[in-house]
Amino acid sequence: MKPFDIHLFISILKKNYKRWNAPIVTFIANRGATPFQILVSTILSLRTKDEITSVAAKRLFKVAGTPQEILELNEEKLKELIYPVGFYPTKAKRLREISRIILEKYSGEVPCSIEELLKIPGIGRKTANLVLIEAYKKDAICVDTHVHRISNRVGYVNTKTADQTEFALRSKLPQQYWIKYNEFLVAFGQLICRPVSPLCSRCPVSFMCPKIGVQKSR
Repeated sequence: MKPFDIHLFISILKKNYKRWNAPIVTFIANRGATPFQILVSTILSLRTKDEITSVAAKRLFKVAGTPQEILELNEEKLKELIYPVGFYPTKAKRLREISRIILEKYSGEVPCSIEELLKIPGIGRKTANLVLIEAYKKDAICVDTHVHRISNRVGYVNTKTADQTEFALRSKLPQQYWIKYNEFLVAFGQLICRPVSPLCSRCPVSFMCPKIGVQKSR
């Protein structure tokens, strides 16, 4: 099998990206959000549609946009502000705990290394990497469901879990693409390369995709 041309793949996605919607955390970051607000937005976005995350984040940040302000809210008020994001009761509790740790251990500043971010309960690799990319513009690879699915679907990696995909990409994805890889693939995955019945007839990279695991397409 001919090796997958990652350079061609990325260049085509880049050309088409302007026609797609940017992922919500990227959109919020581009509006001038602080690292803490980017972290909070990332947590809110987990298992939540972008349009719901956008509304909830905007409503929350009008009231509380810093760790101190989050802690000044009681849990019920915080749940009310972020509803109806997925798992909002758990996220309200988690946001208060993360805010407390950031204040007590990091003087109110969100850590800028993956090692320190992962020390905070409730922050996994996906969240940590996205914060590094969007808040600090550091080279990192954020693997969510879209990145994991598409990277395997096109045959660039052969992995079973998101963490395996991240480390596989770290070993072979040219570093010049690390920051934008998640942004491009999330937008692509939401609109075209969907989990079920992807829109292959509208896909700009269909000609180079082996469609691994695709049972039905449109």
